[in-house]
Amino acid sequence: MTAADDPLELLARALAQTAGLIDGTGVELAGHPTPCRSWDVGDLISHLLHDLRQFTARAKGGQPDWSQPFERVEEDWLHAFEAGAEELVDAWRAAGDLGGTVDIPGAGTLPARFPVDQQTTEFAVHGWDLARATGQSTEGLDHEVADAALAWATGALKPGYRGAEEDHHAFGPAVAVSEDAPAYDRLAAFFGRDPQAAVQS
Repeated sequence: MTAADDPLELLARALAQTAGLIDGTGVELAGHPTPCRSWDVGDLISHLLHDLRQFTARAKGGQPDWSQPFERVEEDWLHAFEAGAEELVDAWRAAGDLGGTVDIPGAGTLPARFPVDQQTTEFAVHGWDLARATGQSTEGLDHEVADAALAWATGALKPGYRGAEEDHHAFGPAVAVSEDAPAYDRLAAFFGRDPQAAVQS
């Protein structure tokens, strides 16, 4: 079985690399801007910690409530992330076979691995965001994770999800990049980030 055939391996790898990026982020960088225009570094990491809790609830069969804002976390980011990541992977392993299909309200019948792939994509994209915001290299990031995330997003991210942030859209228009651009630049561009742009305060 290749990595692309094992959604939990890809998720675990995305989580591990995100933990590494958090480990490389000092608390003094909490106020630095990120490619996510409304968030600074502290907000981005706090969002990732919130994701872990919500995604774990989903893995356990619940329906996360995304209407509530995330709580800002000021310290001990790495320990909190590693503990949450372990709980998330354990929850998916306990969920059973991901090889079939599931009925998701509002979305119809989808592969059972669909939410796992979605979660992998979330951490892959925000890992790029964090690296760019904190001056960490994106060259060593896991390209198989990026390729899998882009493949999932290409099929799942519909045009209606894109638009201006002030209109409450989560994703901006895709940015044009070369087909031979690095995998994470292509992924970020698909999600509306400009890999060539400086992060602005």
